[in-house]
Amino acid sequence: MTDWLFPPAQTPSVPISGRAQRFPVRRILCVGQNYAAHAREMGHARAEPFFFTKPADAVVVDGADPVFPAATQNLHHEVELVCAVGVGGGIAGWAVGCDLTRRDLQAAAKDKGRPWDAAKGFDQSAPCGAITLGPLPDPAAAIALSVNGEARQSGRLDDMVWNPDEILAKARTLWDVRPGDLIFTGTPEGVGPLHPGDRVEASIGGLEPLAFTVRPR
Repeated sequence: MTDWLFPPAQTPSVPISGRAQRFPVRRILCVGQNYAAHAREMGHARAEPFFFTKPADAVVVDGADPVFPAATQNLHHEVELVCAVGVGGGIAGWAVGCDLTRRDLQAAAKDKGRPWDAAKGFDQSAPCGAITLGPLPDPAAAIALSVNGEARQSGRLDDMVWNPDEILAKARTLWDVRPGDLIFTGTPEGVGPLHPGDRVEASIGGLEPLAFTVRPR
């Protein structure tokens, strides 16, 4: 038995639709600029997507409401299809996720050529709905997000520059992808600001929807 200096943190996990089992989260990989319209929206030409990461404990699940983070005046929403890597290293299931971003910190980091960790990998920055196991119900499904009932983001999964299988293959060239990894696959155009009290509802056809309210600090 290991003698810990202090008790280790509980393993982050995501619920699985229709099962009592949970999906243990090992790490979170995220793809940037994987929808051409969003790349243009952010001032970039269509290009090869790239990866950044969030810590596993950034995940927000079970209907919990994330707190508006410190050190930002410009928190943004980004609805995303999430791939859940299972035993054998393939995609075992899918979920609706929201990549929360401190856009002002990201812009400052870009200007200085610095990493995005503080802009993307902060506490409670990865709300995620329940995982649906099996093949993606509809590879061309609609993906959408609204804030306080107002439509903000709308697109289709087949608008992706890289599809999920291509993303997974690319990730394997960079990391030892293992069971428990979540991959956020990019967001369509329409990203925008969130404020304390805002109600976010995100959906992808055939998957469990995601909803949360941004709590004040």
